[in-house]
Amino acid sequence: MTTCDKPYDENMNPENIMKAACGRFNWKQGFALDFSLLDGSSRSATPTIRRLSDVRTMYDDQAAADEILATANPVVYEFHELGAPTRAGDLGFGTSIVLPGKVGEEYFMTKGHFHSILETAKVYYCLAGQGIMLLESPEGDWSAQVFAPGQAVYVPPRYAHRSINTGTEKLVTFYTYRADAGHDYGTIESRGFRCLVVEQDGKPAIRPNRRWSESNHDRLDLS
Repeated sequence: MTTCDKPYDENMNPENIMKAACGRFNWKQGFALDFSLLDGSSRSATPTIRRLSDVRTMYDDQAAADEILATANPVVYEFHELGAPTRAGDLGFGTSIVLPGKVGEEYFMTKGHFHSILETAKVYYCLAGQGIMLLESPEGDWSAQVFAPGQAVYVPPRYAHRSINTGTEKLVTFYTYRADAGHDYGTIESRGFRCLVVEQDGKPAIRPNRRWSESNHDRLDLS
């Protein structure tokens, strides 16, 4: 019997009912929790924080990253997620918060990932800030979708995705996806994305990733 299969006990008080399944949240009978529409934070969800040292190798300009790290190790992004049970039919959800900043010409961004179950779609809803969602399939198809407050971005199945903050304030998004999808960060860590989002003449621009090449990174069959 897993923690998600614990029987309901009518003698439990409301707080214990909330915690009866899967730790803090009752994934069996439902629950409610807070997410701020202003900054994406939650008093109920534990944040995971990624600093520049955690994502240094994702950036094209390694010298610029090292120059920043010589004096500081700034937070690049964080996400507030609930640790949903990995059962078919459940939904994982949370918030992603990418801080403003740049490493060389590249904006602060998330690592980006595929899902382990490749045929997984995902939806992001922008609460605050400005940014771009960079998408790329194993076959090499890619697109860039704009984040703006009140706008949803759909990530189709088979596409890796990376959130990039192109503004001067925090980029805050709410997301949801199938909870059993899993995350594949390793493919992006080894291959990268074939395109980069950089600042050019004071505006976001997309250019090829000079560290990515077809000869070094054959198209993957992740099916």
